[in-house]
Amino acid sequence: MREACYIGIDTSNYTTSVAVANERGDIIANLKTPLPVKEGERGLRQSDAVFAHTKNLPSLLDGLRDSIKGLSPVAVCYSQKPRNAKDSYMPCFLSGAVAAHAIAAALDIPIYTCSHQEGHVMAALYGAGVLEAFSDKPFGAFHVSGGTTEALFVIPAEDALDIRLLGGSADLHAGQAIDRIGVAMGLPFPCGPHLEVLARENTKKIPKPRICVSEITCHLSGLENLALKLLTDTGDKPLVAAYVLRFISDTLFVMAKHVREGNPDLPLVFGGGVMSNRIIAAELTAKLGRDVYFSAPAFSADNAAGVALLCRKKAKFLQ
Repeated sequence: MREACYIGIDTSNYTTSVAVANERGDIIANLKTPLPVKEGERGLRQSDAVFAHTKNLPSLLDGLRDSIKGLSPVAVCYSQKPRNAKDSYMPCFLSGAVAAHAIAAALDIPIYTCSHQEGHVMAALYGAGVLEAFSDKPFGAFHVSGGTTEALFVIPAEDALDIRLLGGSADLHAGQAIDRIGVAMGLPFPCGPHLEVLARENTKKIPKPRICVSEITCHLSGLENLALKLLTDTGDKPLVAAYVLRFISDTLFVMAKHVREGNPDLPLVFGGGVMSNRIIAAELTAKLGRDVYFSAPAFSADNAAGVALLCRKKAKFLQ
């Protein structure tokens, strides 16, 4: 008898992703292709993102076919919207819906849905090695990316994740700020990995960031102006890169302290593309102490691994 497997598809505004989880809950394939962004631009229109997913999916699905040879697909799950909120919607997720429905129809298997954010949190747990440890207890989570900067309270359910919003950015998201500043410095989009490389070259004292945080609500719109002024004043790109990362790190630290108020032992899990940054991860780990978890970058940036794991979770619950 062939081993069961579970398929996940995620089509965000940054990456086309397909993943497979096996019966034991191991990710055996985590395939992804970034959406192309022209030099000097800071993102894609939704129509362009849908077109890019349409171009990316055939080759990724060919890879999926090779990954599941010898296995028996039990179900497929796709991310249908950014967050578990009534008004949460982006057309780019329709691309994943089409692919998932085609797979489900061809193989005559069940199809499930989740949110992009659920997938991120699930993947972060897996990438940090704490998926089983947190399977039945609440924890705090930060989803920090180009489209989201949010602090969350998560209660695992048998077939999903009950995610409750605690706070977040009132204006610009952390990934947006990084990309805007990075593009202004001539870095390729998405700028996060390149900004980290630059920041590691810095040897100068980083100016103290003037962050703006009120309990669990932050404001990041001022970061862009402050960083570009520093660039104009100094012309020092490594210093500016280090300043940007310190600003975000300090902001998240203050927010995390407020999340833990009244529950100082609450575990905190960090996920999302910005949390792939090892500099920010090291600073937050040093400041926040124990019970702080960061995923390996492959499972922190956009991916479908969490969606595949949620597929397994839902399928087993409904057996």
